[in-house]
Formats: sequence, C-alpha cells, structure tokens
Amino acid sequence: MPSIFTRIIRGELPARFVWKDDRAVAFLTVNPLRPGHTLVVPREEVDHWLDLDPALASHLMLVSQTLGRAIQAGFAPVKVGLIVAGLEVPHVHLHLVPVHGLGDFDFSKAERNPDPAGMDRAAATIRSELRRMGRSEASD
Repeated sequence: MPSIFTRIIRGELPARFVWKDDRAVAFLTVNPLRPGHTLVVPREEVDHWLDLDPALASHLMLVSQTLGRAIQAGFAPVKVGLIVAGLEVPHVHLHLVPVHGLGDFDFSKAERNPDPAGMDRAAATIRSELRRMGRSEASD
C-alpha cells in the first residue's frame, strides 16, 4: 500500500508543492510548526533514512539546503531547522522549519487547522524566493 506521501506525489491527494525534480519533491506540511514548515520527500518510497541510497540522501540534503535558503530569505527566522523524525509516515521526509528558538520544534504545538490563505501565502513566498534564486524546480 503506498504511503500518503506517495499518493501526494502521484497527485492523488492535494498538497502545496514548492519544489519538484526527478528525484524529490517538497511541499508544505498540513500541520506546520511555523509558517513555511516544508517537507522534502524522495519520490522513491523508502521508510528509514538509514536505508537511502547515498546519492539520494545527498540529493535530499542539497534540495533541503536550497529550500532552507529560500525559507531563510522569505521568513527571516533565526535559523532554518532540519529534522528527520520519520515516525508518523513510513516514507523518508525532512522537516525544514523556520525557527526562533528550541520551542519551535515542539510537534505537540503544531497547527492543527492552519489558515488556508496563510498556507497559500507561505508556499508563494518560498516559490518566489526560489525563482529569485533562479531555481526552475519551484513548483506551483
């Protein structure tokens, strides 16, 4: 049975995509810790990050760095945090979170019903920064 992320990648479920390439996608999480909280997901369905092919792991990190720069420019946090938790969905995903302090990493405080207009604005901000950086992978 495909993971929810595989179904999103296939277009079976909606998502606010900000990046698409032949090996990875990125979209906003439906339960953000902060505005701009983005998930970087390989197209290949791999459950545990330890099982990633090293080349794919490297690609995911490069995508995360590029998106992290866009998030940094668009939201001006103290830092963009990176978390590989992997407990809630059996498909590798990297959380990119604009943070101002350690409390911003508390998943129990994730937004359960985020404002759709705010989510659209956050996605548009990231895409805009990616395009400003000359990245053709920015995805609507």
